[in-house]
Amino acid sequence: MRCLAEFAGSALAIFPLLIVYTLSQLIYQYAGVTPIILVTVLSYGAVAALFGKVSGAQLNPAVTVAAMLTSKTGWIDGIAYIVAQVLGGIAAAALYTIVLPTSENVTGQMWFTVVVNGFDDASRSSSALSGAGISFGVMLAVAVELIAGLIVVGAAVSTLREDGTADSSHAWATAVAYGLGAALTYPVTGAALNPARATGVAIMAHGKGLTVEPLSQLWVFWIAPVFAAALVAVAMIANQMVAAAAAKTSALAQEQSGVLADASEPAQGMGSEQYAYGEVQGDQANAQSQTDEGIERH
Repeated sequence: MRCLAEFAGSALAIFPLLIVYTLSQLIYQYAGVTPIILVTVLSYGAVAALFGKVSGAQLNPAVTVAAMLTSKTGWIDGIAYIVAQVLGGIAAAALYTIVLPTSENVTGQMWFTVVVNGFDDASRSSSALSGAGISFGVMLAVAVELIAGLIVVGAAVSTLREDGTADSSHAWATAVAYGLGAALTYPVTGAALNPARATGVAIMAHGKGLTVEPLSQLWVFWIAPVFAAALVAVAMIANQMVAAAAAKTSALAQEQSGVLADASEPAQGMGSEQYAYGEVQGDQANAQSQTDEGIERH
């Protein structure tokens, strides 16, 4: 059930992205990033709310890698999740290919041009930058995808419980993180954010006659988010170690203060006993002196 949730959730989150990207760019000729951000927020947020209690709605191999490294998801479950997520991305891209019409004048190449992820000549801004003789190269692509990966993975994993299920803030935190990531990366790479999304589109766009073969640039959209996942996991583990050390120090301090308090109680008791013993001796001495006085009088 958890793997099925990851498969269905990935497909349901990715398919609307592909459709809205296409409609806003090709049909409505809207060059702004607003529809991209809006559909990204709604898609990931709605699916996270829908499947959060089943599998944690990780939906992203990078999120799952971080969850495995922080022991919130087991390694066997995590590998199964990643396979399900990638298959969900492929299913979404396949459905996208099926539902969009083609003809001699409108080919699959036209549709996939606006949804494929890439850099340099495959960047979403390549046509706008070509006149100036510049392009968004691999370094910028890696940088923006890495930063977006840190945001997405950090928000998703920090809102997972220890058993890997989502807490009450997971859906909105995931939605906001993906929306911010889309705003950052769309002009450069087409907003991959998710290796499963990039993989599905690259496979379905293969052989469609695009300027750059998507599979040749796919490595960026795996390396950057997975590296971001590793950084997030290291930061979370370090934070847990610091918190555990602080808790241990506090416990030791409380234990030592308790030992000192216990040690002071016998000393106080001994003082009381000595005081009482002194009073008894004093009373005995007074009684003896009074007896001696009576004998002398007689």
